[in-house]
Amino acid sequence: VQLQASGGGAVQDGGSLRLSCAASGLTFNRYVMGWFRQAPGKEREFVGSISRGGSVTDYSDSVKGRFTISRDNDKKTAYLQMNSLKLEDAAVYYCAAKGRSIMRVTSSNSHEYDYWGQGTEVTVSS
Repeated sequence: VQLQASGGGAVQDGGSLRLSCAASGLTFNRYVMGWFRQAPGKEREFVGSISRGGSVTDYSDSVKGRFTISRDNDKKTAYLQMNSLKLEDAAVYYCAAKGRSIMRVTSSNSHEYDYWGQGTEVTVSS
């Protein structure tokens, strides 16, 4: 199983980025997909999650209304659209896949995820 996160980079405060997470080696539509992030000196934190079919999403309060998670099961790819980026959004972003999931559920618990991508770094400057 491989999760390949990409799309990170440097952006100014207020800018936008779209992260992608391409999956291989798993039956993608059977997995909840999640995004987490970790800033230097801080613990990894939940950003958002999307159900197997894409009909249900969940976000942390810190990103709600600014970030949008989506997925394309045919392409086996999950996305994180990040708008109105703030300095405090700077972190390494990780995608993760959670199996053994029924339809229309998500998860904010990192311990429930089975597979993790390598991370992609997002830098936000003023």
